[in-house]
Amino acid sequence: MTTEAQPATTSVSLTVRQVWTRARGVALAFAVLLAGAVVLAVIRSDAQRGTLDPRSAEAQGSRAVAELLADRGVSTRVVTTLDEARAAAAPDTTLLIATPDLLTRPQQALLHAGTADSGGRTLLVAPGGSSVEQLAPGVTADPATSLGSTLTPGCDLPAARRAGTADTGGLRYTTTHPDADQCYASQRLATLIRLPSPTGDGDTVVLGAPDILYNDRLDEHGNASLALQLLGSRPHLVWYLPSLADASAAGQDDERTLFELLPPGWLWGTLQLFIAAALAALWRARRLGPLVPEKLPVAIRASETVEGRARLYRKANARDRASTALRSATRTRLAPLVGVPVARAHSPETLLPALSARLHGELGGDQALHTLLFGPPPRDDAGLITLADRLDALEREVRRP
Repeated sequence: MTTEAQPATTSVSLTVRQVWTRARGVALAFAVLLAGAVVLAVIRSDAQRGTLDPRSAEAQGSRAVAELLADRGVSTRVVTTLDEARAAAAPDTTLLIATPDLLTRPQQALLHAGTADSGGRTLLVAPGGSSVEQLAPGVTADPATSLGSTLTPGCDLPAARRAGTADTGGLRYTTTHPDADQCYASQRLATLIRLPSPTGDGDTVVLGAPDILYNDRLDEHGNASLALQLLGSRPHLVWYLPSLADASAAGQDDERTLFELLPPGWLWGTLQLFIAAALAALWRARRLGPLVPEKLPVAIRASETVEGRARLYRKANARDRASTALRSATRTRLAPLVGVPVARAHSPETLLPALSARLHGELGGDQALHTLLFGPPPRDDAGLITLADRLDALEREVRRP
């Protein structure tokens, strides 16, 4: 009874320990990146929670301004859906949109259509370029923000003149509306714009920064005065907090692509990861240098090497490569025997005349020697065997004294 021998592990096979040693650096870096991402996500979620929420007492919440408005008889109601915000628009209502950039373009168009002729006031808090163009036509956002946060009114709007300096510095806007009030300018661009409604007594106020609404900034400069005047001009205040979970978005077609929906931080983060990966690859790359001799773990006989290569040739039906190797080796061995330099051994014009002179016309003459040493590859395995036998016979004849 014979048993099949199992293949032994060679010296080039990697063990589990070697694999772990090589991969642990990359695994550690990936773990650190993952942990950092989780920590940043938790920190950002805590920082964003309650921002501009009139029910929040956090530093960036707006509960203080809501309570001051309540003392002056202004009711505050929080809504979180587009349908509620549109239904709340009325002549006796101020509609505050906390984060207009979270709304899709179709939602912005619907909201503007529902508030344009309501006769009330619409207050946009720091809308970006696309948002302000949809919700306040005629107003354009400048890409550069203001240099400072505390600015002076510099306009005839009564609310701004009474409040004085305030922390309105942020996004800057320009408008082509002839009757617009442009206040708190930074480098000649306004950070607060009031657009009167073409019909009725309503208006739209564009505020470049939310600082005057924060709990921790309300008592600085004229922030409280400006906030109370902007939000308390009507007896009712509807505080709209848009969110990505707005149920009314389900029935609207979002025209934005996937890349437009991703926050800018994710795009920059992905680019930085690609750059870091490229630098890591360059750092870990190995320059190809000269070959280093290595002592084999076992001694391999030459006959085994020849037999192994022959089996590879046979498996690939590479008779052309096999015949080329046989002829090249024979020419290399024959050249020194007939006085031809090895460098010219593969030139028929040099090797064949020397062989003919040595053999005196035996083995068929010059044409037969040319076919034998430089001819086409054999068509089958039998022809390859015949070629090998004839090459051996030629070499024995040349070596014969």
